[in-house]
Amino acid sequence: MRITLIAMRYIKNTNCVGRKHQTRSQDTMKLFDVYPLYDVTPVSAEGIVVTDDKGQEYLDFYGGHAVISIGHSHPHYVKRLKDQLDKIGFYSNSVKNPLQEELADKLGRLSGCEDYNLFLCNSGAEANENALKMASFHTGKSRVIAFHNSFHGRTSAAVAATDNPKINAPINQQQKVTFLPFNDSETLESEIKKGDVCAVILEAVQGVGGLDEPSTEFYQTIEKLCSAHGVILIADEVQSGFGRTGKFFGFQHHGSSAEPGQSITPDIISIAKGMGNGFPVGGILIHENIKASYGLLGTTFGGNHLACAATLAVLEVLVDERLIENAKHLEGYFRGLAAEIPQIKKVKGRGLMLGLEFDFEVADLRKRLIHNQHLFTGGAKDKHVLRVLPALNIAERDLDTFFEKLKKELR
Repeated sequence: MRITLIAMRYIKNTNCVGRKHQTRSQDTMKLFDVYPLYDVTPVSAEGIVVTDDKGQEYLDFYGGHAVISIGHSHPHYVKRLKDQLDKIGFYSNSVKNPLQEELADKLGRLSGCEDYNLFLCNSGAEANENALKMASFHTGKSRVIAFHNSFHGRTSAAVAATDNPKINAPINQQQKVTFLPFNDSETLESEIKKGDVCAVILEAVQGVGGLDEPSTEFYQTIEKLCSAHGVILIADEVQSGFGRTGKFFGFQHHGSSAEPGQSITPDIISIAKGMGNGFPVGGILIHENIKASYGLLGTTFGGNHLACAATLAVLEVLVDERLIENAKHLEGYFRGLAAEIPQIKKVKGRGLMLGLEFDFEVADLRKRLIHNQHLFTGGAKDKHVLRVLPALNIAERDLDTFFEKLKKELR
C-alpha cells in the first residue's frame, strides 16, 4: 500500500507545466499547430490511389512533396522492409552495416557517381546541413551563395540558405548567405572573387520555389568559377534526384561525362525524399577529393538497416521497371496534353517534376481538385504554379485522367 501511495504522489507532483505558465486547460497533450490541414485522413494507399477513413479514393499526383517515387505500398518495397525488420531494424554506426556498403555500390553505379563517398542521414534538411558544414570545414570559410526562391530545409544553415525570411529565425539570420538571381554570371563571379565564400548551393529544378531552373550555360559557369576559386559546389538534389527529372540527378541535364569539358561534377550532392519512398532517409555524396576524418560528421539513426533496405528497394525498382526512362517519356506526353488547355500559360520543370503556371493564384483550384475531383496536387512559393509530382511508375492513362479532372475545374 505504501508503494502505491508514493507512486501516486509522484505522478501527481510531476506536472510538466507549472500553474503560472498554463494558458488554457487541457486533458491531453495536443499537437503543435504548424500545418494548415485539408480535411482528409488517409488510411491506406496503393500505387497512386490513396484511400481515406470514409472509403473515398484520391489520385495522388503530389506524392507527399515528391517523396513517393515508386508508388505507395509497392510489393518489392514492402517485402524488402518486412524481411529486414524480421532480421534487425537498427543498430548504431559504431559497428559494421554491410547494407550501407551495398547501397553505396548500387547508388554509385546507377547514378554514374562512382567517384563519390556516401554519408547517410535522415532528411533533406539534414543532408544540406552536413553539405554546408563539410564545405565550411574544407575551405575554412563561412559565406554561402544561394539563389532567389531557393529552398534547402528548415534547420540552421539550411534554412539560412532558403530564400524565405518568414521561416528564418534570428538565430538562423546570423549565417552569412548571399542570394543571387539565376543566370547572372557577372554578379556571381564578383561575389566569389571576394574570397570568403565556402559554398554555392543550388537546385537543378527548384521545388518549393516554383520549378525555375538555371540555364545550362549558367550551371557550367558556376562549376568553373567554384573550381577556379576553391569554392565547394553543392548540388541540392533532395527533390530532383533519384530519377524524378528523367535523369538520375537533375544537374546531369546540364552536361555529362560523355561531353568533354561540358560535364558538371559537384563537390557534394544532397539527396533525400524519393530515395526512401516514404521512409525517412537522406544523405550526401561527397567527392573523393574531399577527405574524411573521424568525428567530421556523425549520426545516430542515419543509414540504419531499415533505411538502407528502403533505399535499396527504390533503386531496384527504378532499374527493373525502367522508371527514369518512364519519367523522361511522360514529360513529353504531359506537355502535349497541357498544350490543349488555354488557361495554362507555361509548363515548368522536367521529367515528372512539373509545374503548371496560370495567370491566377492556384490555392482555390487545389482545394477544388481535392474536394471535387479527389486529386492531390501541390502549391509553390510562386502562387500561380500548380506542382505535379506523381510516382515515377504512372502511365499515360493516369495523365489522361489528371487532365480530364483538371479541365472540369477550369470550366
